[in-house]
Amino acid sequence: MIRCEELTKKFGEFVAVDKVSFEVGKGEIFGMLGPNGAGKTTTLRLLSTVLRPTAGTATVAGYDLLKDSRMVRASIGVLPEDTGLYDRLTPKEHLQYYGRLHGMPNDLLSKRSHELLATMGLDERADTKVGAFSKGMKQKVALLRAFIHDPPVLLLDEPTAGLDVMSARSIHESVERFRAKGKAIMISTHNMTEAQKLSNRVAIIDHGRIAAIGTVEELQSRTHQTDLESIFVQLVRD
Repeated sequence: MIRCEELTKKFGEFVAVDKVSFEVGKGEIFGMLGPNGAGKTTTLRLLSTVLRPTAGTATVAGYDLLKDSRMVRASIGVLPEDTGLYDRLTPKEHLQYYGRLHGMPNDLLSKRSHELLATMGLDERADTKVGAFSKGMKQKVALLRAFIHDPPVLLLDEPTAGLDVMSARSIHESVERFRAKGKAIMISTHNMTEAQKLSNRVAIIDHGRIAAIGTVEELQSRTHQTDLESIFVQLVRD
């Protein structure tokens, strides 16, 4: 569902993403793990067509990033680092607005909005303006916004950053439900526990380059380390 071949992004002389290659299949959660500034967010912005690559190629849901950018955007749900919610709109209004942008018919949009809000426990707050919400509640709304048009590919940037334990668990459960429906999900994170808990495979990235890709078990075997933090430190150091 996602295929990158030597994807590269330069800002002047600075190389933010350096010949990154990987694939993400249906029903897979692919974690991109790295410190702040490693190139995780830039990679997601390239895949969501917010940025144009300097070099390399990528396809999302079978569509070329440059030749079929409109179809790429129709095929993805994006949770950006900044939720970008409108404080004066309610959760229901957010979902309806973005659903209409994706051309969803009103009856389907109404039904899906109700179902999604219920899965996050937000049905009783559906008509409350999000300006009164906590950070965790806003993150839930932003995540549902990414899901509203039922895209085959989800790109989630630091989905639980700064959230309390219960909010993070709710996000994790929701992501897992969508993986079980066959979605290809890519998550950027610097949270070792989150990466190990959610991801079927992990890419460790630092200074724009991927140091290793594999399941946690494969990376454990390669490095002779047992926990992901030790694996990360060894691979980045090497």
